[in-house]
Amino acid sequence: MTAPRSTGPDPKVLDTDYRVRFDEAGPDGLLRTSGFLRYAQDIAWLHSTALGFDRDWYRERGLTWLVRAAELEVLAPVPMGATVHARTIVVAQRRVVARRRGEFRLADGMPAAWINTDWVMIDASGRLTRIPAVVTDVFQIPESMDPLARVALPPTPADAAARSFAVRPQELDPMDHVNNAVYVDWLEAAIRGAAAAEGAAVLEAIPRRYRLEYAAAADAGAVLGEAVWRDGGRWFYRVTVPGGGDAFRAIVEAGGGDR
Repeated sequence: MTAPRSTGPDPKVLDTDYRVRFDEAGPDGLLRTSGFLRYAQDIAWLHSTALGFDRDWYRERGLTWLVRAAELEVLAPVPMGATVHARTIVVAQRRVVARRRGEFRLADGMPAAWINTDWVMIDASGRLTRIPAVVTDVFQIPESMDPLARVALPPTPADAAARSFAVRPQELDPMDHVNNAVYVDWLEAAIRGAAAAEGAAVLEAIPRRYRLEYAAAADAGAVLGEAVWRDGGRWFYRVTVPGGGDAFRAIVEAGGGDR
């Protein structure tokens, strides 16, 4: 990764470059889909730090950001070793939530992916809390925003492919919760496991779109349930916590459009 750089006088924008490492690519030699989420969360923290709001600043105030929802469209395959030009833009906020737009391009300028991410601010007890005015002032974030992104799934059908599994230590991030990118790895593994040929078709389609909602955190050692099923050209995926509540909901489909 190169050093982050400003794009000019607009504090809402930051650019940086990532080189796709060997461990970020799958057996096909391409960046895993979850890599775009990892880049998006990394550049968001680089941006915040560059403007004076590093992790120590948030920790001293008992505050942190948590991803609540995301929409991702993959527009081109990205090979191992390629340089990805990444841009993050804070596009809007409302009370406890801010929306970032991530854009990724290959070295020749070809769009590789975009992602819209809704981040919510929580306090030390895990409750939603208002974004401090100083953050809004420094980033110059517009105080307006569409409703939070949601993923509405139908009830899980009886013939869905389902299993239970335990969260592994390597899937946790510094907040001691499953990292948001890990859910996309689970999602894609479940689709491939449910129907190898049909699953590969949607996961290799260009373009393809992912709608993701993080409903509850999954902690270390938690035993989770997952279910995946297809309805026409769309795949539905649900992760549940003990007791049956949803932790994560997602829809994946081939194709896309402007957003």
